[in-house]
Order: sequence, then structure tokens, then C-alpha cells
Amino acid sequence: MGDTVKISIACVGKIKEKFYRDAISEYEKRLSRYCKLEFLEVADEKTPDGASASLEEQIKEKEARRLLERIRDDAFVCTLEIYGKQLSSEGFAGWMEGLTVKGTSHIVFVIGGSLGLHESLGRRSDFSLSFSDMTFPHQLMRVILMEQIYRAFRIIHGEPYHK
Repeated sequence: MGDTVKISIACVGKIKEKFYRDAISEYEKRLSRYCKLEFLEVADEKTPDGASASLEEQIKEKEARRLLERIRDDAFVCTLEIYGKQLSSEGFAGWMEGLTVKGTSHIVFVIGGSLGLHESLGRRSDFSLSFSDMTFPHQLMRVILMEQIYRAFRIIHGEPYHK
């Protein structure tokens, strides 16, 4: 699995907290030797307190439309969803390696906004992945995802990693 692999992280909203930005920048550096990494950030919609279910649905749909516009047709799309498949770190590494062996050269991981993902993203998804039954702030999810991608590359290359 060489550096021909392109990994995109499609996400909603900007990272405001410096500690998240620092962690992301550290993993960007570490990942640069394994893949070409890019962020596809789209604007988030303001959700008023006490928003109705239909308003929340409209917000998710707007965010989804923005994300879908940024995702290339030939990309393999993996959505991060609470009801997706859970994998161990080794299983995740094997899954990523399997994709590239089959010729996948561009993987897009999609992280929804604070309300989650609209169903239209689920329809575009080639694989649905869950990190936990718990809910995480989407900013933190970027860091967790990048750490697991880094760990996967270390496993694939037979390099040591912390268990």
C-alpha cells in the first residue's frame, strides 16, 4: 500500500479549538509518509436550540449536499455512522489494505455535522463504519479517525504501534 493512496476526510464545519488543530496537524505530518491526505471541509448550518425534527432534517440535507458536491464519483466512500460496522484496529488495517489491493486509490471518509448524516450520504456510501456505540463530538472524531488511519498504515507496513 504505497503513497499512491489518496485519503480524503470530508467533514462539516471548521475546527475552532487549538488542541484539536494541533492533534490534526501532528497526524497530518505522520500520515504524509504513507498517503496523500486532504480535508474536504464544508460549512455547517447553525442549528437553533429546540429545532424541530423537520428543520434538523433540512439542515442535515443542506450539509449533505455540500459534502456530496465535494466527493468525486470515482472515490470509495466510507461514512462514519453509529450503526456502521465496528472493526478492531487490525481489522480496519486489513479492510484498508484489501481496498487498495482491489485497486481503490481514493478513499473518502465522511464525518457528519453535529446532527449526524443525512440519508443521501448513506445512499452514496460504499461502506458504513462505526467507531463506537457512543457519540463523539465531530471535531474529536477527526482526530480519532486520523489516529486510526495512521495506526492502520503502521500495521500494514509491519511497523510497531502502541496497543
